[in-house]
Amino acid sequence: MELVCLGLNHETAPVEVREQFAVAAEQQGAKARELTELNSIAESVVLSTCNRTEIYIAAEQAEQGAKILHDYLACDHNAVEMEHIYQKVGTDARAHLFRLVSGLNSMVIGETEIFGQVKQAYRQALESGATKGILNKLFQKSFTVGKRIRTNTRIQMGQTSVGSVAVDLAEKIFGKLKGSHVMVIGAGEVSRQVAQSMLSRGASEVTVTNRTHERAVDLAEALGGASVPFDSWEKTLVSADIVVSSTGATDPVLKAAQIEQVRRKRKFRPLFLIDIAVPRDIEPAAGEIEEVYLYDIDKLQQLANEAKNSRAEQLRICEQMIQEEL
Repeated sequence: MELVCLGLNHETAPVEVREQFAVAAEQQGAKARELTELNSIAESVVLSTCNRTEIYIAAEQAEQGAKILHDYLACDHNAVEMEHIYQKVGTDARAHLFRLVSGLNSMVIGETEIFGQVKQAYRQALESGATKGILNKLFQKSFTVGKRIRTNTRIQMGQTSVGSVAVDLAEKIFGKLKGSHVMVIGAGEVSRQVAQSMLSRGASEVTVTNRTHERAVDLAEALGGASVPFDSWEKTLVSADIVVSSTGATDPVLKAAQIEQVRRKRKFRPLFLIDIAVPRDIEPAAGEIEEVYLYDIDKLQQLANEAKNSRAEQLRICEQMIQEEL
């Protein structure tokens, strides 16, 4: 059996391409199982996050398995989109996964979310019956490598998540957060982290909305904020200063027209929008409104690069550890 990885990430593809390949978090296991039904593919793990979609397979022959997987993806994506796909085989694929789990291939170097996201993707594949000896050993080993690196290096110092970068960007663009009203669309883990960071830096009010209202209520209570039903959250735009959106929706949940409708009531105050979802939650046209400042996940790259530069020596140490583990 030979190992193959096909994928794309924030370095090889812009957000508008990545969102075309995105797989819903709860569908990763089913998708992995579906791939094992293809000829020559014996095992599979599908990983999809806001910054990447990657597929790991074990096949009798790497070249044949990669071709079958590539042709499978090409059925749903055009030639331009497929140009962003990278392919890694054997040791290169193993090293890539080790770097990924360790946070070395993330937009924010050393971020912690990816470790849990890979575990979740692997767990789903395992439970769906899509993995066997090869990928089971590989992914279990990758978790050991990730833990060693996070324990024995300082790669996690400073900003360790896209959420924390978003909060830093809010302060740089919007000013101090003291007294600001933050609206959070989506009640997932990233949303919780961003909201907590906003509160710790001075935000005085948080309003949460989510398609499943019970989850919005739970998150709002945990944050000491309020919740609103998903079908009436637009009213909150009148008082919100910052909107953070991170849902699993396939179409924009916040459109330019919705903002236009409340501009006069807002007295044209600045509105800062942070879209950390893939596919994107906020219609790009919203950023063209004069007093609106829209940043999607790709625009967070600048701050992420600053963190990367400060960790160059730690990266060297991590790479040395990965070579030892390989």
